[in-house]
Amino acid sequence: MTRFAAPIAEQIWDMKYRLKDAEGRPLDAVVEDSWRRVARDLAQVEADPAGWEDRFYAALQDFRFLPAGRILAGAGTGRLVTLFNCFVMGTIRDSMEGIFEALKEAALTMQQGGGIGYDFSTLRPKGAEVRGVAADASGPLSFMDVWDSMCRTIMSAGSRRGAMMATMRCDHPDIEDFIQAKQDSARLRMFNLSVLVTDAFMEAVKDDGPWELVFGGRVYRTVPARDLWNRIMRATYDYAEPGVIFIDRINRQNNLHYAETICATNPCGEQPLPPYGACLLGSVNLARLVSDPFTRRARLDTAALDDLVRVAVRMMDNVVDASRFPLPQQAAEAKAKRRIGLGVTGLADALLMLGLRYGAPDAVDQTRAWMKAIARSAYLASADLAREKGPFPLFDRDAYLASGFMQRMDADVREAVAAHGIRNALLTSIAPTGTISLYAGNVSSGIEPVFAYAYTRKVLQKDGSRTEEEVVDYAVQMWRDMHGDAPLPDHFVNAQTLAPQDHVAMQAAAQEWVDSSISKTINCPRDISFEAFKDVYLSAWDLGCKGCTTYRPNDVTGSVLSVSEKAEAAPQSDSGADVVYLTEPLDRPAALEGATYKLKWPASEHAIYITINDIVQSGHRRPFEIFINSKNMEHFAWTVALTRMISAVFRRGGDVSFVVEELKAVFDPRGGAWMNGRYVPSILAAIGGVIERHMIAIGFLAGEGMGLKSDPHLEAVAVGERPLGPACPNCGQYGMRMNEGCMTCPNCGHSKCG
Repeated sequence: MTRFAAPIAEQIWDMKYRLKDAEGRPLDAVVEDSWRRVARDLAQVEADPAGWEDRFYAALQDFRFLPAGRILAGAGTGRLVTLFNCFVMGTIRDSMEGIFEALKEAALTMQQGGGIGYDFSTLRPKGAEVRGVAADASGPLSFMDVWDSMCRTIMSAGSRRGAMMATMRCDHPDIEDFIQAKQDSARLRMFNLSVLVTDAFMEAVKDDGPWELVFGGRVYRTVPARDLWNRIMRATYDYAEPGVIFIDRINRQNNLHYAETICATNPCGEQPLPPYGACLLGSVNLARLVSDPFTRRARLDTAALDDLVRVAVRMMDNVVDASRFPLPQQAAEAKAKRRIGLGVTGLADALLMLGLRYGAPDAVDQTRAWMKAIARSAYLASADLAREKGPFPLFDRDAYLASGFMQRMDADVREAVAAHGIRNALLTSIAPTGTISLYAGNVSSGIEPVFAYAYTRKVLQKDGSRTEEEVVDYAVQMWRDMHGDAPLPDHFVNAQTLAPQDHVAMQAAAQEWVDSSISKTINCPRDISFEAFKDVYLSAWDLGCKGCTTYRPNDVTGSVLSVSEKAEAAPQSDSGADVVYLTEPLDRPAALEGATYKLKWPASEHAIYITINDIVQSGHRRPFEIFINSKNMEHFAWTVALTRMISAVFRRGGDVSFVVEELKAVFDPRGGAWMNGRYVPSILAAIGGVIERHMIAIGFLAGEGMGLKSDPHLEAVAVGERPLGPACPNCGQYGMRMNEGCMTCPNCGHSKCG
């Protein structure tokens, strides 16, 4: 029986991937049962199911190949779920009928658990004429608000947070509003935003030329390209959004350039997809393929890598036939092109085992070599599958071989594709692997550097008590097992100590041999200058990346890492840090300052008055109690209950911003109301909005993912590096961090991106 590398790995398996019956009783007794279930299901489409089941099972053993979570959780269960992670939805037609048909399709897709991407560039700008109704258009941003409300509703009715990506072209007349949309901390919380940047725009930026904002052949206005670029940069510098997608490069290098035009990506950006395109993911665990780690003989077993990649390609190709799809258009698109996204995880750990420093020139070269080897094996495997089962239906040999990516392939790969075709139009992608990396023993995630060597997590037991356990990076634990308490070598680096250009160099090296794209976060220091920050994006453009996402801790977005001066002075420490949790309610002073807000709910005759009183700790205000009053006696019982419960939460201290999230996620089955141009799903959601407004006004909350600015009851006990961040909405523990473009919880694996 397989022994999990860490307790958290077994807990992730039990929570997310272990098959259980309707009463929660396990049907997968051990993890081998889960592997067997997946292997058996994906082998059913083979002429020799038994033989391929064993080969698939062998690939899954020892956590060497990690199918995406939806495959691990859904394959072989008989449940009506999709095995695809994410989708780009159909083109939104610029009409009321088209908009709400697209909204319905989005809701149906999210109902089955799929994240979605949308391009809102097809909608006419704000103020444009709407013929036939004597009115002006409200613009794409107003309809994005509707999508945001829909996603909240689907989330509140289900068990997980929805994930959406919205894109807009850099020449759309409403692009400036799009860029600053999420500076309103209450708006578009369910979206990631990215600007579609064209080659022509980047040339105009470099030349300091003019840039026309156009829709439907009409030039609405002309702006300096460099000013618009600086607006994008300033927004992401201060607010971590929007991201940037180099859309012309994506389309130019696309193997399917002759059959599709891409305008959007899945929520985390690793899969640029056409309308109704589907995202199927899996990762090779490089950390499990290293022989003789931390010795002069250390090497990655390239023969094992080649065999594993070939089996993984076949497994993922079978998922196309085994999966269900929320919409028939998605099924047709997936089967016409059979694209898969095979990537890696554990790359940083593998580099550490070979003695290579992440971001250094030799590590960059090694990364490029590994990714080329994976691409080569994947393409040869897919050509072999085409010879056996036939190429994907839209394969056009001459057009396919003319693509930018295929032009870089070795001659023997091109010859194999020319002779037999290819089964899968695109094969490689590097996706966020936060949860499956924890499941595999806390290996480094995707191509990200190690985030933290170790940290302490508190685990809630069945009797209500909490125990502590250390969560250690896979390579660090291996070093400890081999060398005891010996200091970590100098090449052990993490995301906080790396220069941004090291991140960019690694992303560019991997992108060279990835036919889709990469989900990666480039961590920037808090004190990086704005000019140096802009250089990160220009370097990503110059080095051939297909997009760029950064994260800079600041007063608006918060910090994903909090370490003491001691920890900063001694980066080689690999001990965990801890969080001191407040257990006793805060004492109430005799007098408190606060504010009263008037809330007029459209369906109620009487207004609701909400008073929030604050206390001051260490020079910072924090909410302490709330009072909700109304003349409407219909509201009396629940407002009293809400007053007492929220006040009790506030008085316990800590990061209480989750109260806002919980209230804003409540929807009323009788319908919500439009308030100030936005749809609010319930009166409770409106109250949540008032609390959020107050928290922002007093400086307690500054935006999504922001916890306390300073709270003496939540100080880090400085014994090492601990990724302190906001509280997780799923498990409540602190440590949410930006990883591969997603706010992710290292304790339970919860990810904003699904």
